[in-house]
Amino acid sequence: MNNKPKPDDRRDNVDKIQFNIDNTIQNYRETKEMISKTSDEKSKKDLEEKQERRLESLKGMREEIKDEAIAKQNDYK
Repeated sequence: MNNKPKPDDRRDNVDKIQFNIDNTIQNYRETKEMISKTSDEKSKKDLEEKQERRLESLKGMREEIKDEAIAKQNDYK
C-alpha cells in the first residue's frame, strides 16, 4: 500500500475558516432568538452555555485566520 501523507495544501484554509465563522455567527443569532422566546429555564441555561462555547470558537477561528495570514506572508519571503 501507498501510505504517503497528502501534501499540506493551505490555499483554501482561510476560505474554509471564514465559512465556519459565518455559520457559527448565524447559529449564534438564531440561538439568541430562541433564548428570548423560551420560558424553560433549563433550556435557556443550556443554550446560553452553548453560546459561550460558540464565542470561544469564534475567537479561536479568528486567531487561525491571523495565523494563516502570517504563514502566507512567510511563504512569500
